[in-house]
Amino acid sequence: MEKPILKCQDLHKKLGKKEILKGVSLELNKGDILGFIGPNGAGKTTTIKLILGLQSINSGSVEINGYDIEKQFTKAISKVGAIIENPDLYMYLTGFDNLKLVANMYPNVDRTRIMEVVKLVKLDNRINDKVSKYSLGMRQRLGVAQAILHKPNLLILDEPTNGLDPEGIKELRDLLKDLAQKEKMAIFISSHNLAEIETLCNKVCIIQNGSVIENTDMAKVKETAQGYYHFIINNTENLSEILSYPMEIQDNQEVRINVSREQVPEVVKSLVRHDIKIYEIHEEQMSLEDAFLKKTGGNTID
Repeated sequence: MEKPILKCQDLHKKLGKKEILKGVSLELNKGDILGFIGPNGAGKTTTIKLILGLQSINSGSVEINGYDIEKQFTKAISKVGAIIENPDLYMYLTGFDNLKLVANMYPNVDRTRIMEVVKLVKLDNRINDKVSKYSLGMRQRLGVAQAILHKPNLLILDEPTNGLDPEGIKELRDLLKDLAQKEKMAIFISSHNLAEIETLCNKVCIIQNGSVIENTDMAKVKETAQGYYHFIINNTENLSEILSYPMEIQDNQEVRINVSREQVPEVVKSLVRHDIKIYEIHEEQMSLEDAFLKKTGGNTID
């Protein structure tokens, strides 16, 4: 079994007397895209700073590719790319010149690698234009290009979709999926955009008050709460007298009923017994936002 690319184990962090992190543990494997979510003040930014070695760890450990971030910092950070908030770009230089400046910081990044990354982020046609002429989405993709020039296998992004329009968000989403699937990169994303996290990530870690309250596959976190089943029937009149389950009657033929999978046959029996015709039943998938609110007791993310 392959070792995880990122392993955080029982991370604790205090600032003064305040305990910011209370035993945070998570893992990220090759090709995973993990969404790291939580309310403001939950400890997301602090966790990222500990992972990147920007703050000291009170207790616990961070290992990247098997190297301890505090004891073996240079080796641990050597295969990491990161964008915290907005990428640092020189607006009056071209995209290529921005990449060339970053390439000079690494020993083995030549023009061939620069152009390889340019193609990867789909900036071929605009790489010789000044960055001031780029859209926000293009600048974000250029930032990702900077972060992956040295061929990292771990990419850390903090709020990567901030300020992007729907087209820019889609471009970035497609790029990150390609990096995970084709380059086998592990990607760690902290974001308030739950809809985007749900679309993009295969794993999710929810943090609240400095503690991890859920850390699992995206599909599983949405399964853990009871959802709704959507029924299309011939008549919703008097339905509340027939069924005792929580429901939302939408019109004279459609109703959402809050039941578990095991309770659906009983609902069907009750409807049939009262001569109600059933045309369609389907389970409504719980959204990540619904699951998040349930897990955090209704605590909003912003």
